[in-house]
Amino acid sequence: MISGRCAACKYLRRRCPSDCIFSPYFPPNDPHRFVSVHKIYGASNVGKMLQQLPPHARGQAADSLYFEAQCRIQDPVYGCVGIISQLHQQLHSAESQLAKTRAEIAVFSSPAQTPRQLQQIEPDSDCNDFLMEQFSNAAQFDASTQPFPTLM
Repeated sequence: MISGRCAACKYLRRRCPSDCIFSPYFPPNDPHRFVSVHKIYGASNVGKMLQQLPPHARGQAADSLYFEAQCRIQDPVYGCVGIISQLHQQLHSAESQLAKTRAEIAVFSSPAQTPRQLQQIEPDSDCNDFLMEQFSNAAQFDASTQPFPTLM
């Protein structure tokens, strides 16, 4: 006999009424979804949260609860906040790398800048050291060689 109970009612071993709050969001073919949410929040709390929401927002809420539950199971301390923090750090690192690359491009595209001007552009010491080295190498190159040989 195939049961028409949702994953929540199957897990809780109860009859699934026709107006079951869990049924649309925890289908019987995906029991792990409800188990994860139940493990973190409890069936009663999830039911109360879903009932307090308007019907059009319940699907997104169930998806959010499932996502947060999965994150909490993987990382009990931080949950999805840990993922957000990691992404924020990656974004900061990428922005920093972009600023360094833009500073390098500025050095190579306008040789009229002085080392003092470079210090005002980028206060980061690692980038500044690199740029100062590049600037001094470019200045030595320009002073020691002529770009075109003279014909006489």
